Amino acid sequence: MLKTEDPAHPAHLNPLVKLALELGPLGLFFFANQRFDIMTATGVFVVATLVALAIHYVLVRRLPMMPLVSGVVVVVFGGLTLLLNDELFIKLKPTIVNSLFGAVLLGGLYFRKSLLTIVLDSVFKLTDEGWRKLTFRWGLFFFFLAALNEVVWRTQTTDFWVSFKVFGIMPITLAFALAQTPLILRHEDKSGEGESAA
Repeated sequence: MLKTEDPAHPAHLNPLVKLALELGPLGLFFFANQRFDIMTATGVFVVATLVALAIHYVLVRRLPMMPLVSGVVVVVFGGLTLLLNDELFIKLKPTIVNSLFGAVLLGGLYFRKSLLTIVLDSVFKLTDEGWRKLTFRWGLFFFFLAALNEVVWRTQTTDFWVSFKVFGIMPITLAFALAQTPLILRHEDKSGEGESAA
């Protein structure tokens, strides 16, 4: 049976390996679309995502929540795209995934739970206030990404959407993450008594 994060036995991939496993399927998706078409690219994306998840599990015997949920949605919506020969489903995948993560984070805050450590597989420690603020910001950001995906796929060509998905979303996400550095430093939990997990 597959396991997700086990806080009692943290095991982390080498950052470069983790990055390769997360970006590899996207890169193959882009190149397959450039070389062939969106349907072929979708099939490649589904297979590459499953292979990346399998490699991740073999290396650390667990699957992080975010890639796991995203992988399930890729398989479901990619499968529908291929089965029904309709690219709409693969285009909806980022909207669904980002909306789901945004809802989980903001919904968790409503119940006074900061679920960011589970969603982002976070390794740093913050005070409870820090986790709440960072969780709120990431929750809104995920909804922003969902809305942005909707605007792009509805107003641009399929090739532009694929390029934006591969080369646009990552820089935007990295820029947002870096912008959170002052908050993280300001609310760092030096005592180790903060909320390390939900």
